[in-house]
Amino acid sequence: MTDVNFDPLATKYSGKNAYLLGKAAQLAYKPKEVVENTLKNDWKMPNCRFIDINETQCFVAGDDEKIIISFRGTEPSKMQDVMSDVNLKFTVHPLGKVHCGFLKAINFAWDDTIKTIQEFQTKGQTIWFTGHSLGAALATLGVAKMIDLNKPVHGLYTFGQPRTGDSNFAKNFDLKYKSCSFRFVHNNDIVTRVAPSAFGYKHMGTFLYIDALNILHFDIRWWNEFKDRVKASIEDLGKPGIDGIKDHDMGLYLKGIEKNIDKKPIA
Repeated sequence: MTDVNFDPLATKYSGKNAYLLGKAAQLAYKPKEVVENTLKNDWKMPNCRFIDINETQCFVAGDDEKIIISFRGTEPSKMQDVMSDVNLKFTVHPLGKVHCGFLKAINFAWDDTIKTIQEFQTKGQTIWFTGHSLGAALATLGVAKMIDLNKPVHGLYTFGQPRTGDSNFAKNFDLKYKSCSFRFVHNNDIVTRVAPSAFGYKHMGTFLYIDALNILHFDIRWWNEFKDRVKASIEDLGKPGIDGIKDHDMGLYLKGIEKNIDKKPIA
């Protein structure tokens, strides 16, 4: 892992924080024993707990300065099944309406998750949420739950996130967290276009786009984003696999973030 100094008090975008939280999102896919060993021995985070309830998985890790909650996403081998069988049903949420399946999934593990956060937060450590794919949606809903608990969240960094709620949810969420919520999209990642906006779903958070050349952009103009995606799709023609699914790979997200780790995103 690239040696980075995480800033637990950062109030704006941090490339170094993005990289470590991206590594945490990637780590969540590993078996429990690997997660706990990595956190304790490599990341020097003595407090860690892996939570696995009804196929909702996450880990909570803490040291004297920070607590990281990372939700596991969709297994890459199951990605095509997920794309062909997506549930678009909404359910009521205090901030608006959200994806029924996503809310059900986080509810399975939330009691254990918040109890662990409370147990680990003994020195006022800042709280950080992250996740990739489905894990990104669950991390967002976890942050939304923290509002009801009146428990501050210092940052949310998500990667390849599907749309999670309706326009009211996005608006109310952003009123509280847009300045510290960063949603990464890598080029043609198809998961970021699920669930469709035509069904009332909307993204939230500050949008960061990693283009085909691994350049990081803040709120790239839609036309430039479109041209970049078309160009990358044409260049991918004839290559194995589906471009939009390949671009969902967490390793590619990390490659782009690492390349720009000390740079401010291009406006």
